[in-house]
Amino acid sequence: MSANADDPASRASRTTGPVENTQQPVAATTGGAKTTERPSSSSSSSSSNNADRTPNQRARSSERKTNEKVDVEKEPVTSERPSIPPLAGVADDDGKYETGRWEIWAYYAYYIGNNGLSLFNFAPAQSQNLLTQAADPDTGLLPFLGAYRTTNSIVLLANGISFAIQCVIFLILGSYADFGTWRPVILFVTSLLAYGIGFGWLGVADPEKWRIGVAMYMIGLIAYQTALTFWTAAFPSLARNTREIRAKANDLSRGSITQEAYDYQDSLMRSRLSNMAFYAQSCGEILILAVIVGVMFGLHVNAGTEQNTWGLSVLIAFASGVWLLLSVPWFVLEKRRPGMSTGNMNIALAGLWQLRRAVTKIVQLRQTLYYLVGYFLLGDCLNTSVTVIQTLQNSVAEYSTLSLTYLLLVGIASQAVGIYSFWYIQRRFRLSTKTMFNVIAVAIAILDGWGLVGVFTQRFGFHHRWELWLFQIYYVTPRTHTYLFFSLFSITGKTSAFIGPVISSAIIDATPSGNESAPFYFLFGLAVVSVIFLVCSVDLRKSRVEQERFVREEAGVRREMGGL
Repeated sequence: MSANADDPASRASRTTGPVENTQQPVAATTGGAKTTERPSSSSSSSSSNNADRTPNQRARSSERKTNEKVDVEKEPVTSERPSIPPLAGVADDDGKYETGRWEIWAYYAYYIGNNGLSLFNFAPAQSQNLLTQAADPDTGLLPFLGAYRTTNSIVLLANGISFAIQCVIFLILGSYADFGTWRPVILFVTSLLAYGIGFGWLGVADPEKWRIGVAMYMIGLIAYQTALTFWTAAFPSLARNTREIRAKANDLSRGSITQEAYDYQDSLMRSRLSNMAFYAQSCGEILILAVIVGVMFGLHVNAGTEQNTWGLSVLIAFASGVWLLLSVPWFVLEKRRPGMSTGNMNIALAGLWQLRRAVTKIVQLRQTLYYLVGYFLLGDCLNTSVTVIQTLQNSVAEYSTLSLTYLLLVGIASQAVGIYSFWYIQRRFRLSTKTMFNVIAVAIAILDGWGLVGVFTQRFGFHHRWELWLFQIYYVTPRTHTYLFFSLFSITGKTSAFIGPVISSAIIDATPSGNESAPFYFLFGLAVVSVIFLVCSVDLRKSRVEQERFVREEAGVRREMGGL
């Protein structure tokens, strides 16, 4: 599959949960435009406008008056028409930051290149392949971090360590996705690092270099995930500055449409762009894999273990080269839209300030807190499940380059169909993102339940090739974007991503038989708890009310702190 784990949790949906509840005031706190204040109307104007409001607007106004005490001296009474975030281009850029067609396709092209084939799919397979060849033929164990472990245990532990390092990195760099203009620079640098790691695999095709292989797997995963995250961070601003949404923003500011109508159109645009990115990536990835099949036949990878191992390294380098070529248009055509102003703080301190306030204020956003807990649990479950299944898949496929490529071809084709189907069904039946997310959460629980059966029997439970084909078809769920509290959610996602693999590695090591399906005890229980919690606890309507109130309060705090 393409890299769908950011991971995979990163893959658990594109627009799901109250965190990305399509309320544009929330999106405004996550980069894309400088903050400007909307002028307030007079009290008399407010009074006269009340009579012309729709019932929904009057109800919303009443709710605000109930929940807030307005300081007349500091905050003149306004018409309380729902405010929209300042958009780069609507008021002060003369169309400079308007999203164009070629910029959107350049955005898609980068994602086609950053498809995960090199550092997310085949690098882990090659690392595990080298571990298997280097392991003791009698015990199947290797010394790693002070103990003798199975190859699957080492892969899971290395995966967990890489995500722990990512957690630290995002603690430091997460704010650069929100503030200033450094996000494109970080994307460029991490992309260069990823290209270098990919090409470096050409020098690692010997089992004796398994330690180097593990290190490159970990560093490559960090570079890949960081690049993917900072590419993703451009999405809110890209969608918000499309011609259609800019027009809707102007309509809302004039009062010709309601906040709900604006939110719905904004949600559709986000879904359209995100799903088109996935769809374009899927189609492009199929073409890339088709070329890879020809290259593998040219290298005669079926001639023996040595040729197959060399073929995996060549494949990683080839996919990295494609990524390099397809990323150039985005680096050239992206419009460097400014992020939020940091006021009197430098960006690093602004990020820590943002994180501290997110932690202290998250209690006020109870629904977002619920989602944060559910996101942590489900993200941990999905990240670890995919890693465990991939290690089992590599073993069952015997690390055959062609077999793994064929599996990915089926998986990507299924993904293209699945993503379009998800988007069509959501639009056709006007389903909420919460409903789609619930479906995905249940699907993850079913996946882990299937793996759990494999603990007790060899008849099925990811022990046979036919199950791998079914898994590739089944695993088509979209990914999540969490734009509110970027630093907090990034750290939460990375934390969950390293806890699960470490626990799973310990479970395998503690199992007397070394059963590599044993982690599914933990994963299935975690999936069930996550589903129950998310379905029963998260309420999008309550979340919108909480977040609207929070954004108004934050706007005042930022003004007091000099524009932060």
